[in-house]
This record gives sequence, C-alpha cells and structure tokens, in this order.
Amino acid sequence: MTELEELFKDLGPRVLGVLVRRGADFATAEDAVQEALLEAHQRWQDQRPADPFAWLVTAAWRKHLDSVRSRSARQRREIADHLEPGTGSVTGTDETLLLLFLACHPALTPSAAVALTLRAVGGLTTRQIATAYLVPEATMAQRISRAKRTLAQERLTEPGDLGVVLRVLYLIYNEGHTGEIDLAEEAIRLSRQLAASTSDPELRGLLALMLLHHARRPARWTPAGALVSLADQNRTLWDSALIAEGVEILQSALAQDRLGEFQVQAAIAALHADAPTANETDWTQILEWYDELMRLHPTPVVELNRAVAVGEADGALAGLAAVARVPESVPRHAAVRAYLHERAGNHSQAQTLYAVAARAAGSEAERDHLTLQAARLRLSAPGA
Repeated sequence: MTELEELFKDLGPRVLGVLVRRGADFATAEDAVQEALLEAHQRWQDQRPADPFAWLVTAAWRKHLDSVRSRSARQRREIADHLEPGTGSVTGTDETLLLLFLACHPALTPSAAVALTLRAVGGLTTRQIATAYLVPEATMAQRISRAKRTLAQERLTEPGDLGVVLRVLYLIYNEGHTGEIDLAEEAIRLSRQLAASTSDPELRGLLALMLLHHARRPARWTPAGALVSLADQNRTLWDSALIAEGVEILQSALAQDRLGEFQVQAAIAALHADAPTANETDWTQILEWYDELMRLHPTPVVELNRAVAVGEADGALAGLAAVARVPESVPRHAAVRAYLHERAGNHSQAQTLYAVAARAAGSEAERDHLTLQAARLRLSAPGA
C-alpha cells in the first residue's frame, strides 16, 4: 500500500463521519467521500494541500450537496438555508465515534455490522473484507449494500449503544487472520481510534483484553501450524511490550470503578500473562474474577470456563462437579471434561472424551490437537 493510499485509509472514514454527523444519509455520504478521494488521488500526486483532512471534508461535502441539489428544488432551498456548515476546523475523533455507532446500529445483524464497520470505519475495500471472510466479493458487496439500505432511514446525531459497538469490535478481533488483512490488528486499531474519543472504562477493558490476548499469539502455534495450549506455550515468545501496555490500560479502567465484563476478562488475561510458568498461575484469584464475571455476564460459556478455574484452584473433582452444572451443548464441554478427568487420573474416560471433543471441534487445528491428546493417553495406557 502506498503512502497516499495509507493516508486515504485513515482519512476516508473520518470524512465519512463528518458528513453523517452533518445529516447526510450513509449511502449518499459514502458515494460523496469516494468521489472526493478519487479527485484527491488525481490532484495530490505532485502536491498535497496543507490540511488534507479539511480539504477532503470540503470536497466531499460539496459533492454531497451537488448530489442532493440535483434531486429537487425544495432540497436545494433547504440546503442553502439550513444545512450549509459553518467554517472552522474539524477534528475527526467524534465523527469516527458517531460513524462506529451507525455502522454497529442495532437494526443490523452482527455479520452485517462487522462488514459495514470494516468498510466504513476501517476503510477496507470490499475485496479485502471478502477475502478475510472467505466469501466471494459479490457476496460481501451485497451484504454491505443491504446494510446501507437498512440504515437509509436512520439519522444518528448522538452516541448510541457503546456496548453494541464493543461487541462488534470483539467479533472482528476474534475473526483473526485469514486474508491479506489481519482482522485482529484491525480491531485493535479501531479500538485505539475509538479510545481517543471516549474514556469509557469498558472500552479500555476491551482494548486491554485484545492486547493481552494478542501478546500471546506468537506462541499459540507451532511453526507447522499446530495449536499449542496455554499451559504448553513458550512464554518467552509472548510480547512483553503489549502485555505491559494492556496491563496499564486495564489499571486505568479499573481505577474508574465502573466494572464491566471486558475489564474482568482482561483481568483474567493479565493474571495468565503475569505467571512466569503455567504452574505459578494464580488460579485462586482467577476464580474470584470468574465469580465476578458470572455476576456481570452469566452465560453457559462463562460457567464452563469458570469450571476450569475451579478445577485448577480446588482440584479436578471440584471442577468436574462445576462442569456438571453446564449444559452439554456448550462448545468445548467434552474437551473440558476430558482435561479434568485426566487431571483426576481417569485416563480411560479422558481418552474417550478427547475423541468425542475432536469430532465436535470447530476448526481443523483444534480437532488435530484433541485427537493428539486422545492418542497420547491411548499410547501411555498400561499394555499399550
């Protein structure tokens, strides 16, 4: 990507946010921004304006007005009388926040919100998003177009539900990296951008959680692409700078004394990151945080993860008793029971459950990992 393209990727969503804040509908505003970027690309090859952001805002707004004016004389009068913006500088940070709220509008499905966020706020091309999600470009284009049509009648001039925005950003983060764009890094970039607009502690908690998880990524896979469990990871490969940044952000969030689920998850991740070895993990404190998470966000998935912490803090049998309270339909249920049975010395039962879990695995890497666990126990059994 050239320097000019990088600049357009940064400025485009901010300019779009300005137009939306001024009352332009989403689809028309995006068309105007694209036209302004195209004009800028033609004009800026030799010399750029002193303030590229202001230049793009002015150009895009004029193109938007031209489009609106062409529709009817009544609209022309309204624009002339009421909608022409005043002069002065524009910062872009609030507009980015507003644009995020619009792209993550509750009227959209999660998949549509993710696609529109990456397109409108992330500045990614439709092809890049389609590649990341392993779908044809035409399919992704249709998904984005439907999202725009859904938002056609929406006017958002004040912040919406930040919790919805945070969940969409976390969905993007968990998509990982399957194309030329690293969606995990894109989610972190967008969260940093959003953090410049608001000091909400849950946003800081989410950003800290992403950084702490991201810090462990170099150790999560072998060079051959095999999954490595947290206990077996080479901790010298963890990114200490990201861990330090995540912990600092988390501490600033907790200091605001408005605890939320992302802050709690980040606290658990920070305790894992703080342990020099797996055996030195402070499972007692992690269990306390899981109890807090159950209070704030009681879901079967959280209860299953809490059962693992119970097994580590109070013994495998206590963990199995905790798992018994979780519906078997919850993903990774059999894998957790297999792990705890192995810890309890019930290797035959653990081997069977690892095989069951492998058949239900959500990815090839997870399936291979669980199959290897079952094979390891089978080969270590007496008489094998």
